[in-house]
Amino acid sequence: MRSPQQRIGLTQTQRLELNTSLQASIAILRTDAAGLTRYLEEQAAENPHLRLEPPPQPSLQDWLPRWAGVLSSGGGLGLAAETADTSPSLIAHVMDEIEKLRLNPRDNKIAVALAEVLEPSGWLGAELSIIVAETGSSLAEVEAVLHRLQQFEPTGVFARNLADCLRLQAIEAEAMDSEMAAVLAHLDLLAAGDLAKLAKVCGISEAAVLQRFRIIRAMNPKPGAEFASISAAQSREPDLVVKATATGWSIALNRSALPTLRVEKSDAGSVAGFTAAKALERMVDARNATLLLVGREILLRQQEAIRQGPIALQPMTMAELAEALGFHESTISRVVAGASLDSPRGTWWLRQMFSPALGGNGQPLISGAAMRGRLARLVAAENPARPLSDEALAMALAIDTGVTIARRTVAKYREAEGIPIAGRRKRKPVLPRMGRKGRAEG
Repeated sequence: MRSPQQRIGLTQTQRLELNTSLQASIAILRTDAAGLTRYLEEQAAENPHLRLEPPPQPSLQDWLPRWAGVLSSGGGLGLAAETADTSPSLIAHVMDEIEKLRLNPRDNKIAVALAEVLEPSGWLGAELSIIVAETGSSLAEVEAVLHRLQQFEPTGVFARNLADCLRLQAIEAEAMDSEMAAVLAHLDLLAAGDLAKLAKVCGISEAAVLQRFRIIRAMNPKPGAEFASISAAQSREPDLVVKATATGWSIALNRSALPTLRVEKSDAGSVAGFTAAKALERMVDARNATLLLVGREILLRQQEAIRQGPIALQPMTMAELAEALGFHESTISRVVAGASLDSPRGTWWLRQMFSPALGGNGQPLISGAAMRGRLARLVAAENPARPLSDEALAMALAIDTGVTIARRTVAKYREAEGIPIAGRRKRKPVLPRMGRKGRAEG
């Protein structure tokens, strides 16, 4: 037998490896403003060539669009009229939380009555005197139950007004002190931008007013909107800001959410460190430019959704957007991964503005997200004593949109929206207590 022979051969293979610079570039591309700020702070602490300047102090005249209608120059305490009924998932959430409290029958009646007057913003839509009359309770009893309901998440639900909503959030953030209380008591002056007068009325410095303003600006004035389809108002600063102008919509980076990065030569640093600092500067500039470019294209395609809300979202995929912009689909995916956009209708996650098309073959095209929005609207408008079954919802949606949808698809969308089954949505309305002459009291 021949002994086995050893042979040496050369084989060529290809393998993609990401160098450190490319890995950092990809990481920066998919990082939101808060994450990027933390990363830049870490890099600046290690590299003496990097200098960070804090974000520009936001102007009192330049509130984010999500505050539109909540703060106005006429007084700052009004709430814009909502075009949709209370989100069914908001009601389902608070009813579940109320059930967990295991209240006695009298307090439970008060809690349900309070839940049924919630506005889409999460604020109470009726005076407590009306709840007192409807439930036959005392004002002290209603206030005691309300205090318990105001402990629910998200913080700010069941607030009586804007000042109350912000007070609850300030307490949670451990930012509620006498100076914050003074500012919240004069929100009309804050909204008008009368800094000097506000400081004088509150008996504090203008610097202290600005500090409270930055805290307030990051709060969520409409915590209930968190439960609306697609749109999810976030308490943190958004990455992009969309505003209505005389010529249409404008979109820009939210500069108040990011520090300014500067590269300056330092004797304490090395040449390699300076090179790394310049590379980081280019990466951040590329991230910002790409995010703004993608945001503009999304706005161009989804203008009606910005105006009307989720029910007007058009079919749009990342592949379509990538082709239009000349990017790879993975680039779009990374850019929108954690980025958000602030608009007059609240804050949207960019990723949630993408949705495939339904319909076709003779039926009109509609996005799946818009269909879910219409489903939520149907449930919000239904008779709570006779909620619609999934089959009835499918029929109603077909009439509304012209697109046939299966019952199981309705069930899937309903679960995605956090809407319970019909049996769990059924509830008996609280009727007003009748007076001697058969009239509702209060």
